[in-house]
Amino acid sequence: MTKVSSTSSKPNGQWPTNIPDPEVEVRATRRRFSAAYKRRIVEEADRCTGPGAIGALLRREGLYSSQLATWRRQRTEGTLGEKPRGRPAEPLVAENARLRRENERLPRELEKAQLIMDAQKKLAQVLGLMADDEAEGSGNA
Repeated sequence: MTKVSSTSSKPNGQWPTNIPDPEVEVRATRRRFSAAYKRRIVEEADRCTGPGAIGALLRREGLYSSQLATWRRQRTEGTLGEKPRGRPAEPLVAENARLRRENERLPRELEKAQLIMDAQKKLAQVLGLMADDEAEGSGNA
C-alpha cells in the first residue's frame, strides 16, 4: 500500500503531506507442489517430442529444469511426493544412529592421538640425547 506523493508543493510553501510508505513488502513464500502435480508435469514432459517443447512447458508452468530432473529421479526411485518430516518415530533409532556415527569417528581420533604421542616420545628422546651429550661435554671440561 504505497501512498503517492504530490509533486507540486502547497501554496503556503510546506512539504507535501502524502509521502510514500517506506515499508518493504512481505517476502514471497516457497512454492509447494502436490505429488499429483509433479506426476502430471513429469508425464507431460515425457510426452514432449519437438525441439524446445520441454522448455516451453517449463516456462508455461514457471518451473526450473532442475525441478523436473529431481522429480524424474524421485519418480524412478518411487519417492515422488514423499517428504520425511519431523523427528524419527522412535527416539532410540535416532540415538542408535548418533552412537554409530560416534563409534565410526572415535577410532580415527584414537589413531591420531597415538601418532601424536609417538611423535612426542621420539622428540623427547632426541632432546634427551642432546641434553645428555651437553651434560657429558660440560663435565669433561
